[in-house]
Amino acid sequence: MNKVINRTTWWIFSLLCVLIGLYPVIYFIIDRRFGLLSSKTEELLTNQIWNVGFYGHIILGGIALLIGWTQFSAKLRRKRIKLHRTIGKMYIFSVFISGICGIYIAQFATGGVSNVIGFSLSGLVWLATTFLAYNAIKKGNIEQHQNNMLYSYAVCFSAVTLRFWLPLFTYILGEFESAYLLVSWLSWVPNLIVAFYIIKRRKIKPATNNV
Repeated sequence: MNKVINRTTWWIFSLLCVLIGLYPVIYFIIDRRFGLLSSKTEELLTNQIWNVGFYGHIILGGIALLIGWTQFSAKLRRKRIKLHRTIGKMYIFSVFISGICGIYIAQFATGGVSNVIGFSLSGLVWLATTFLAYNAIKKGNIEQHQNNMLYSYAVCFSAVTLRFWLPLFTYILGEFESAYLLVSWLSWVPNLIVAFYIIKRRKIKPATNNV
């Protein structure tokens, strides 16, 4: 029974990563003045530097989300280690660009100082945990590498959790900006807490999931 639940959870997780990873494609198909961009001023939307930051963040962030989940497959690590390493390099590069761009556009976040701080910190934590994961594997510390990659992807997964929390709290609170004040923190902090407990559980009982 546990095996069925674990496998089902894995496939749901993977599907969400792929779907939201491909989400930036929408901005190239329809009028981009929807969702979060509908709250931005015309002056900001026509600012070239901001646009470079915005598209750099969503495109490379989408790629990181789209490919990063595969790194947690024990089967891939065991049978295709070269592919695992190649995807890892692509993920790190994507995080580096998307994280820097994300911190920049966070300075223009709708909702004021709290959201600026919240989204800026998420970008900094994303960059820091990814760097620590890279540094750990260069030193041959596999456990530390895996732990920091889990934290890194937990922040990356905020692209998914944000899209769950935002409509929910917009409905509950009755307005976008109040919901956004919560989501700027709620989209990534709980993810890190979940990652912490996954790591803690692994230390007590080593994972045997070979999906």
